[in-house]
Amino acid sequence: MEKIVMKVEGMVCKGCENRVKNALENIKGVHKVKANHETGLVTLALKEEVDLKILEEAITNLGFEVKAN
Repeated sequence: MEKIVMKVEGMVCKGCENRVKNALENIKGVHKVKANHETGLVTLALKEEVDLKILEEAITNLGFEVKAN
């Protein structure tokens, strides 16, 4: 299982974390998501290969910004 960590700006509360988590968990190939608004990190466990652009687009569509690690 592949692990990806993304830096996401704009999450300010648990509600933001849940929005990101729900959006990413609905993407085919994503197994588990953990979002932390305090650190700005989103950790994903993938059960199959997923295009990073799809993950980033799901986050930016919520109004958050993905930063390069």
